[in-house]
Amino acid sequence: MGRKVGNARSVRVTVPESTTIVQGNFYYLDGFLGMATKSITTGAGETKDLILDIEPGEVETSQINTSDAFAKASKVYYDTTNKRFTNTASGNRFAGIVTQAKDANNVIWFVFKPTDQE
Repeated sequence: MGRKVGNARSVRVTVPESTTIVQGNFYYLDGFLGMATKSITTGAGETKDLILDIEPGEVETSQINTSDAFAKASKVYYDTTNKRFTNTASGNRFAGIVTQAKDANNVIWFVFKPTDQE
């Protein structure tokens, strides 16, 4: 027997202890890359649940490595160590493809594809 429990647009994850999450920023938690739906801070020895928005779509973000070019149609990867997007594939998770190149304010738009496959 089975039943549908969600629409795969979001997932509940655990925020580890001593962590600050900012609503609207992207995080890689419990094996999922997504946008935080609220801000949370945990203390030592404390964890909390958080809903990550994992729905594919076009997003705008300034959460980037500002030294990268982010040219239109370039691939975007998530750097789990520095918690930001990069154009560097090595050691990082594929996240999508740039639709509007980095502007003067270090903002990009990209098609978010939160999967392991390009």
